[in-house]
Amino acid sequence: MTARLLTPALVLLLIALASTSLLAGTVWLTPAQAAAALVDPRADLAQLVMVEVRLPRLVLALLVGGILGLSGAVLQGLLRNPLAEPGLLGVSSGASLGAVIAIYYGFAAGFTLATPLFALAGALATVAVALALGRTRGTLSLILAGIAVSAIAGAGVNLALNFAPSPYAAYEIMTWLMGSLVDRSWDHVALAAPFILVGSVLLFATARALDALALGEAQAESLGIHVRRTYLLALVGTALGVGAATAVTGAIGFVGLVAPHLVRAAVGQRPGATLLPATLAGAAIVLAADIATRLIRTGPEIKLGVFVAAVGAPFFLWLVLHVRRTGA
Repeated sequence: MTARLLTPALVLLLIALASTSLLAGTVWLTPAQAAAALVDPRADLAQLVMVEVRLPRLVLALLVGGILGLSGAVLQGLLRNPLAEPGLLGVSSGASLGAVIAIYYGFAAGFTLATPLFALAGALATVAVALALGRTRGTLSLILAGIAVSAIAGAGVNLALNFAPSPYAAYEIMTWLMGSLVDRSWDHVALAAPFILVGSVLLFATARALDALALGEAQAESLGIHVRRTYLLALVGTALGVGAATAVTGAIGFVGLVAPHLVRAAVGQRPGATLLPATLAGAAIVLAADIATRLIRTGPEIKLGVFVAAVGAPFFLWLVLHVRRTGA
């Protein structure tokens, strides 16, 4: 597919998936029922299902998938590493640790939005530490700092599970860690959307610099690119956007890794040109996976993060083998 057709095709795919998302579920709606529910203020079953359950779930799927795909594309271009993704900098691990702290110490029981707020704070703190540790030694130092911080946050999560005060607390922690869009409301949308949108603006602002950085940092600076500012925009944008996404849905892996690779060949391998298609592809991946979790009957609904991991892991293995074979 050519670059000119890629974005319109992805938009049409998203429209089709969004329409399916509004109709599909335990209670199936016809297109006529869905349309009536959107314009009829009467609080019948269809209207409640549409406005209070499926619409916020749809909006979150688009926001979360979009920011994961966008941040993955930015980080792969910034670090010039095809295996880079938001988790590499510890964003997801930091958010998970923050959420676990809220559940472990009972804050979540007293305040509905305590878990996402703590998760967002954890993501921002983790990226701040990684940036402080790796800012003076270039790309490799930043990657190593991110891995180290991620490992520490992961150890904190495991400790919380090991010493969980009750089986209920352990179950709540595990459920959150698996990632899901179930029972998300407009409150979650209102919490996450501003951070995701601001993060997206910062990430899109790196497009021109990413194209220049493909030639190397020295060459990029000779072209007038402020490399340090580019790093700062990318890291702060990732922390805000992915941190907020993880805060409201839990950890969802592989989207930031997979989405850029699905579209990169169509845009001629240009890092800057990959950003918008990767955003749309990430949104499509999460939305399609969310629909699949509703349609696949497994007793308890399969968690979104589990489903994405089950599909994304084989792709990741293929990608590792491809990079090893081609040296790309």
